[in-house]
Amino acid sequence: TKLMSAYLVFEALRQKEVSLDQDMRVSEEAAKMPGSRMFLEARTWVSVDQLLRGMIVVSANDATLALAEGIAGSEEAFVERMNAQARRLGLNQTRFADSTGLSHPQHYSTALDIARLAAALIRDFPQHLPLYQLREFTYKEITQANRNILLGRDPRVDGMKTGYTENAGYCIVATARRESRHLLAVVTGAASESTRAAEAQKLINYGFQHYETPQVYARGAVVAELPVYKGSAKRLKAGPDQDVYVSVPRGRTDAIKASLTSRQPLLAPLTQGQQVGSLRVEYDGAAVGEYPVVALENVSVANLFVRAWDSLRLLFE
Repeated sequence: TKLMSAYLVFEALRQKEVSLDQDMRVSEEAAKMPGSRMFLEARTWVSVDQLLRGMIVVSANDATLALAEGIAGSEEAFVERMNAQARRLGLNQTRFADSTGLSHPQHYSTALDIARLAAALIRDFPQHLPLYQLREFTYKEITQANRNILLGRDPRVDGMKTGYTENAGYCIVATARRESRHLLAVVTGAASESTRAAEAQKLINYGFQHYETPQVYARGAVVAELPVYKGSAKRLKAGPDQDVYVSVPRGRTDAIKASLTSRQPLLAPLTQGQQVGSLRVEYDGAAVGEYPVVALENVSVANLFVRAWDSLRLLFE
């Protein structure tokens, strides 16, 4: 839950709705939050930067609620944003009922959705990832340790977030980097802090040992030259707008297949960066990802004769 709350705070920072040095007022409700806390006092003002650190490093519920109220006006409005963002990210088995992750009958997710959310946060806000590596946080002379005990134990581990409720058990999203590879492991329902860390460590070790992540296409690589109508050029170079990687068992890169679906007919004018199709990547016949394919060049409108001729062509195609 706090991964999504952080996602929305990062988005608010990007949209300049708030700034890191901006102070937010701590409400009575926030100061009284149960569970993990940074021990905020009601009616005081605390910076977004400090509140973020409290939420991320020590999972402080009081800091999380203060951020939610400060950004959206109320926790209810913030939760509406959380659920809207979940839909945009395709988290179809996730619903949020609060900003902190405290138990609620209509508050739920899955390991897969949690992994998707964590991956989106890493992809969209890499500049904020160092916060998830902090080993401890001090506020008003109270120092609390990050509960992700894999930090420091395994030098590859660079985040990300732990959680606990009686219903969910001990949970963790652990990220680890080795050379160019960045792995993400999700464990839910563990019986203890040590168990969740041990199981996440097993997953990380297994991933590095038994999987590889080849690059299928580089950003801007030409994957097709698509026909264009009514344009100054007859064909358009198209390719992905991002590097495309796929993790597969070692030695099975031959099972990766990619297919392009283009938007037809493509009519000029077309601008560089405009989406013109999608790239579907499969492993052993099962879809593992779909990526936008964009125009890699501009195509301007042709003269009147070419436009008229292409209009006739389209009538018979």
